[in-house]
Amino acid sequence: MTPALQKMWISFIAMGFMAISIFSIYLSRYKLSGFFKAFMAIFAYILMIIAGLIIFVVVFSGPTT
Repeated sequence: MTPALQKMWISFIAMGFMAISIFSIYLSRYKLSGFFKAFMAIFAYILMIIAGLIIFVVVFSGPTT
């Protein structure tokens, strides 16, 4: 697998993390309460931070050939 293809799959994983975090934030704000609300919100924000860091590294690592 070429480095460019690896970067593509890694960025897809980061986008999946972002989608999961959006769904988790929706659940924590509107559907859950109590401990599950806090747990889901923390989980969502951790996933969003990880996804942002992954995208940052992919974008700023430069072009691949």
